[in-house]
Amino acid sequence: MKKLLVVCGATASGKTALAAECAKRLGGEVVSCDSLLIYKRLNIGTAKPTEEERMGIPHRLIDVAEPWESFSVSDFERLAVKAVEEILLLGKAPVLCGGTGFYMNSVLFQSSFGKTPASPALREKYQRIFKERGGEYLHGLLKECDGESAEKLHPNDVKRVIRALEIFELTGKRKSEQRDGQTPRFLYEAFAFDYPREELYARIDSRVDAMLRAGLVDEVKGLIADGIPENAQCMQGIGYKEVVESLKNGDLNSTMSDIIKKNTRNYAKRQLTFFKRLPNLHWIAPKPVEEAAREVCEIYER
Repeated sequence: MKKLLVVCGATASGKTALAAECAKRLGGEVVSCDSLLIYKRLNIGTAKPTEEERMGIPHRLIDVAEPWESFSVSDFERLAVKAVEEILLLGKAPVLCGGTGFYMNSVLFQSSFGKTPASPALREKYQRIFKERGGEYLHGLLKECDGESAEKLHPNDVKRVIRALEIFELTGKRKSEQRDGQTPRFLYEAFAFDYPREELYARIDSRVDAMLRAGLVDEVKGLIADGIPENAQCMQGIGYKEVVESLKNGDLNSTMSDIIKKNTRNYAKRQLTFFKRLPNLHWIAPKPVEEAAREVCEIYER
């Protein structure tokens, strides 16, 4: 089976440009693995690639959900695996690109759900809680009884969060105590830019400033004016939730920008920690994108 090429890493590290350049060289297509790029109309705060930045390369899993919709990791897995298989059938190279590690892993690996029998009643109970209180609340319940599993699962991965809660309630034992493991679904080689921490933070700060100049506040105002609730899943993304809070407080000053930058830097640290555990990951020294793509494609094609 033809290998997948994976471009991952921290936000603002140049993943989008590298993935497009690699896909161009390989005659491939990009599959976005980002939990916010799936949403239509979230353009500025997500740094959604423009047509020019996509370089004429098809990009899948972008703009596939409406802003008011909930979208789980399982939803993403279903669509992304199908996209990858379609690209492979075309004889092309799938290039996975993104910083949402849980989404990336849902494509690369098949996860076990454990041997505990299912309980329709418990699943219905937790689905009701999810619909009434949201994914973050449900994920918080899991943190209370099984912090290790909660750390491994994204709040949007409702199916697996509910399964972990179900196992604990049925057995009194944490899912993290089971040896489930992950089974690779595809062959792949993964790549990430290895920026010095201070340089990465400077890139993040510059990106946030550019987003605000480009009209991030107006983008959020437009979503709210069209009835997108502030507790919608898409509004929990970094940049969006801080603007929403500032609009509520009537305080759109430099403090909002500083908070977005701080939260983005913290997120970048979590991303790096997550991807350091990814097998077959090659760290690439920062360099012009054409040079980086040449290096990446040489390793990928060995």
